[in-house]
Amino acid sequence: MQTYANLGGDSGVVKYEIGQNYIDVEFKDRNKDGCNTYKYTYASAGASNIEQMKQLAAAGRGLHSFIMLNVKKDYESKW
Repeated sequence: MQTYANLGGDSGVVKYEIGQNYIDVEFKDRNKDGCNTYKYTYASAGASNIEQMKQLAAAGRGLHSFIMLNVKKDYESKW
């Protein structure tokens, strides 16, 4: 996984991994199940959302906000 640049300085995202049709996102804090990494895929969140998330991840700004506003619960898996 790559370290998220966090140019805004207050993101909940720590790392990410980009694949052809998915993005894995690691958050700072674990949820109540003890998970902090989520896989968002074309099938679970939509291709346009995944492509936007890839761009935001690479830019290092806006990924956490986008997830919270658009795809928060649209993940395929978590660990």
